[in-house]
Amino acid sequence: QVQLVESGGGSVRPGGSLTLSCVASRNIFSISTMGWYRQAPGKQRDLVATMNSGGSTNYADSVKGRFTISRDNAKNTMYLQMNSLKPEDTAVYYCNADVRTTLYSRSNYWGQGTQVIVSS
Repeated sequence: QVQLVESGGGSVRPGGSLTLSCVASRNIFSISTMGWYRQAPGKQRDLVATMNSGGSTNYADSVKGRFTISRDNAKNTMYLQMNSLKPEDTAVYYCNADVRTTLYSRSNYWGQGTQVIVSS
């Protein structure tokens, strides 16, 4: 079973920075798109940023210019550098990945989430 493990969440003051990491492991043949999503209390889970295996990125308008997604394909690891954080960025952040465990088997996986709190 593929496992996605996030880390790097925490509490930070407005204007501060955090870097999230997501490591994918177990039975990985290849990974296509990886992404970050977030869910605030009482709200739906929304896209933050995605990156495909070729390096093309997509960002939510609310984080453009402040967040940067990156990947280390050799390590099956994805990062989210978050700068100029705002209270409205407070949420649980989830890692998502489209993973092939064999050439012919592909599924979508979620991590367990990491909490980010932005508050003064």
